[in-house]
Amino acid sequence: MLSIIIPARNEAENLEDIFKYFKNGMNKLNYEILLINDYSIDNTFEKAQETFKNDDNFRVLNNEKKGLGGAINLGIKKSKGKKICIMMADLSDDINDVIKYDNLMDKKNLDAVFGSRFIKDSIVKDYPFKKLLLNRIFNLFVSLVFLNRYNDYTNAFKIYKKSTLEKIMPLVSESFNIFLEIPLKIISQNFSYEIININWFGRKKGKAKFKIYELRSKYLFTLIYCLSEKILLKTRKK
Repeated sequence: MLSIIIPARNEAENLEDIFKYFKNGMNKLNYEILLINDYSIDNTFEKAQETFKNDDNFRVLNNEKKGLGGAINLGIKKSKGKKICIMMADLSDDINDVIKYDNLMDKKNLDAVFGSRFIKDSIVKDYPFKKLLLNRIFNLFVSLVFLNRYNDYTNAFKIYKKSTLEKIMPLVSESFNIFLEIPLKIISQNFSYEIININWFGRKKGKAKFKIYELRSKYLFTLIYCLSEKILLKTRKK
């Protein structure tokens, strides 16, 4: 089974679209959707319960520790699948890429598949220019620091074996920086992964939660933390 974790804060207006998105696009996969309500101040939780109540593929949970880090950790803990994919509630990710992820994981028995929106054959639409520029600069910097060719660390949309995620615990990041922490730990600990092209489409409904200026220090902390862990692991092996 594939477990798809979707953190959601104030995403009530996207819930019906989320339901249709997966019901229409995932009917050939054995999957579950874990929508984690992250302390919404609108009616996301109540509307999600109502929207998904007659479908066993969907589960709605209340986050136990506020923030994306808490939502991801709870989703991993409560998931039933052997594979876990993380997606955002803004429907920016391409459902066809979920199927590509799942097939590649099974075919090659990988620990993870990392999608990149910035390699050949990827499609990116409606990405704000300033955000895109900062994204490219930071991801290039991470690649240089870790001497790795991957170029889309900070994107949430990736797939992992659940057992692999359990091996890299604890995940300490509290916000969007968890999406940097996970792939860096996978890479540093030499788990198997492949990189493939994926598509990304800008949000159509609701407001983006990502605030780059509020997250600079958190990303820097995660980078230093993961680099220190990598150095420590190498030291131990000598």
